[in-house]
Amino acid sequence: MKNPARTWLGALSVVVSVVVFVVPFAFIVLTAVKDPQQAAQLDFSWPRRFQPVDNLVQVVEARDYILVIAFINSVILTVVSVAAMVVLGAMVAFVLQRRVTRWTGLINFLVLSGLIIPPAVVPTIWVLQKAGLFGGLPGLILVEIAFGLSFSILLFRAFIATIPRELDEAAVIDGASPLRLFFRVIFPMLRSVIVTVIVVQSVAVFNDFTNPLYFLPGEQNATVQLTLFNFQSQYNTSYNLLFMDILLITVPPLIMFLFFNRQIVAGMTAGAVKG
Repeated sequence: MKNPARTWLGALSVVVSVVVFVVPFAFIVLTAVKDPQQAAQLDFSWPRRFQPVDNLVQVVEARDYILVIAFINSVILTVVSVAAMVVLGAMVAFVLQRRVTRWTGLINFLVLSGLIIPPAVVPTIWVLQKAGLFGGLPGLILVEIAFGLSFSILLFRAFIATIPRELDEAAVIDGASPLRLFFRVIFPMLRSVIVTVIVVQSVAVFNDFTNPLYFLPGEQNATVQLTLFNFQSQYNTSYNLLFMDILLITVPPLIMFLFFNRQIVAGMTAGAVKG
């Protein structure tokens, strides 16, 4: 009886996945390549006339190529933020795991608080204004790093706990400094977790809407999610252009998940099982 039950459960999971993920994505693709008249009907139908190139050109050229500027800003924001999360998260996790002091409990509480306590927008804006970083990419990068660092630390620490301390001691005996010990011995062993952090945090930062909305005003500093918000108000009746913009924004994170799905699962499982 177990095999038929598992078969039915697997089939049900596939059907639910298709309904929840594939059907909406297919609706987005079909609407994005329709002409304005048919797209305005918002029905799940095959396009009478395909015009993907025309819709793509109109979306890219809209508002003085704001989408191109937004993609550049989002790529810079994502690359810098995630790189800092990986390096800082791994270093903090290594110190917390290897050096237990009387402050370790407090630091662990603060790390967990970063996952539990919601961010305070108004005080954060005030701090950025006093530091002269409000309204620019450097300030938003710091915000993204602060909000995503706790998750990165927890993943890295769970995996570092499985690395034998004898490796540290051998490297120290050979004359390795703390930084050289970390970057030459420990950091290369975190490859699976690094891939997991890069993909998960990249998708989170790239798809972030609230932080750029609060901390990055102005069209020249727009990110891809803010362009979607602007397109929704400007092209409320041009659904073909609106859904083409949604499609362009959705494709990069989707590609990352498709290519690195196994690495994400491996990194999560390694940290959970071995930790």
